[in-house]
Amino acid sequence: MTQEREVLTAGKAWPAHYTYVPALRVGNMIWFSGTTGTDDTGKITAPGDIAEQTRQIFRKFEALLKSAGGSCDDIVQTHDFFTTTENYKATAAVRREFFKNAVPTSAGVLVAGLLRKDALIEISAVAVLRSPLAGADHAFSQPVRAAS
Repeated sequence: MTQEREVLTAGKAWPAHYTYVPALRVGNMIWFSGTTGTDDTGKITAPGDIAEQTRQIFRKFEALLKSAGGSCDDIVQTHDFFTTTENYKATAAVRREFFKNAVPTSAGVLVAGLLRKDALIEISAVAVLRSPLAGADHAFSQPVRAAS
């Protein structure tokens, strides 16, 4: 039995030529692509501020989860890629803002650099929704398209 894939975009247009999507839902699971702290134009929101970049990443995850009827409490795993350990503790404080009722598993990796200029952190995540279709707002998703 094959389950349908649903691309989550939180209502934002997603360019067809991109070779990845922000988040992909299959059943009650959601996989988030590696995400940096960018605004809607693709610019880093807070150059030099790892805490604010982390906060922006979780805001993006939160919007995607809300469009699927979930919340950050549904995130069960994160992979965090850091370019610096400076102010690392501030990222933990930001995580506590978003993970109020459930703490996910996590891996932190110190890397030499990230593809996005000025990015200090990139996070990917996995979420498991409590109910596969509860509260889903399919107006904020796109069907999966075949490669052309």
